[in-house]
Amino acid sequence: MIRAVLFDLDGTLADTAPDLGHALNRQRIARGLVSLPINFLRTEASAGARGLLNLGFNIKPGDLEYEMMCNEFLDFYAERLCNDTCLFPGVIELLEQIEARGLLWGIVTNKHRRFTGPLLKQLDLDQRAACVISGGDTVQSKPHPEPLLAASHTLTIPPIECLYLGDDRRDVEASLAAGMEPVIAKYGYLGSESPPESWGARYLIERPQDLLNYL
Repeated sequence: MIRAVLFDLDGTLADTAPDLGHALNRQRIARGLVSLPINFLRTEASAGARGLLNLGFNIKPGDLEYEMMCNEFLDFYAERLCNDTCLFPGVIELLEQIEARGLLWGIVTNKHRRFTGPLLKQLDLDQRAACVISGGDTVQSKPHPEPLLAASHTLTIPPIECLYLGDDRRDVEASLAAGMEPVIAKYGYLGSESPPESWGARYLIERPQDLLNYL
């Protein structure tokens, strides 16, 4: 029996790609490069700075300029955190249905609390979520199960009675390792490494409201 629903944030609850993409394109323009279309960047948006900097500049953690570029990206993003970001269509209706059924819901994201708190406030979700576990709140990040287990502990609900909806392979891996039921948001970003059907989740949904079929 599912008693709590946990959500990833970027690409699952909220479409944050436009503002993340704006930060990357601001970096590209400053270096004489052309802007990249948001739809082209969308697949890597769930990976945050790491994924977008790799896509936009072909650099990754450990490269000489990565730390400087990452800090610049995050500063640019902080300046425009929720300009074009919005909840995916159907998310509000889904949350209302979850609440009406007396279930708890929360958010588990690798996004740092520096961004998560202000963003959720602007999206009017900060007072509704029963728990929010952000990047940096635990020693390990997804795909490690620690953030999901921290949410389970906060809600005082066993992992087996929690469902986790996400749009990245790491979300499925973290869910399975934590003993939770993973569900894949096919309307999200999904990345480009492998098809979501191969990630090991039993359930995939095309729109947020479809999650109600599994509650």
